[in-house]
Amino acid sequence: MNSMEKRMVELLLELKENYNVCGVKAEFEAEGTRMEEAMRLKEVSLTAGLGLNLKIGGCEAIKDMFDATSLGAERVIAPMVETAYALKKYLNAINIGFGSDHKEDVEFLINLETITAFKNFDEMLSLPEIKSLSGVVIGRVDLSGSMGLTREDINSDQVLDIALKIAEKAKSAGLKVVVGGGVSVHSLPFFKAFPEGHLDRFETRKVVFRCPEAINNPEEAFLKAVEFELMWLKNKKNYYGAIHREDDARLEMMEERYRNSINKLIYGKSNKAS
Repeated sequence: MNSMEKRMVELLLELKENYNVCGVKAEFEAEGTRMEEAMRLKEVSLTAGLGLNLKIGGCEAIKDMFDATSLGAERVIAPMVETAYALKKYLNAINIGFGSDHKEDVEFLINLETITAFKNFDEMLSLPEIKSLSGVVIGRVDLSGSMGLTREDINSDQVLDIALKIAEKAKSAGLKVVVGGGVSVHSLPFFKAFPEGHLDRFETRKVVFRCPEAINNPEEAFLKAVEFELMWLKNKKNYYGAIHREDDARLEMMEERYRNSINKLIYGKSNKAS
């Protein structure tokens, strides 16, 4: 573990102890997280005593599910599940991707993030396979976009009204409810509008907060969540930057040898490297 990752652990411990953080996130979907990155994040989260929440690439992303098993993900989220058929495909794929040995230790959730998904939610809940689903994540940015709104409308009454209806239906079905998408200190009134027991977690891009405790978090909690993401991105940049530069010296040496060999072949002379 490098120095940046050790700082990330320290920050996560602070977030866990003082600001009700209960997990970290990685995404094979929108972020395009590579396996080696996810492994580094898993080590950081494990050292801090936090679980890994992993968003896979789709409802039948079997390879991502295999990788989630290898990583020991605590929660797996499928994005853009808009119909009962897509949900059924996801829940059936879980049996392939995890099997009976692993799926009992993992929570499986879906992203409800479009107006289409909201309209189809009752049909989703009527599936016999629904008992395999642990919860739903309300993605406010895409939900707003699907309604013809903008990112600036994520805390609007229109979005809140739909979120509250989703939460009520989900809770009636025994599901956990999570809210994500543009989460900041300005989202707290949105979260506080949920009836007691209807909101289990909310999440930023990289950090998951436990409710109801976290809805009373101060602004510092959200700033520290942003700080963690900045550390993660810098660590990622440093890692790939080192890989990008690792062959520079050998490239320079081989290019010099190649030029000298060509010159010797053509002109019968060589340029000695300085």
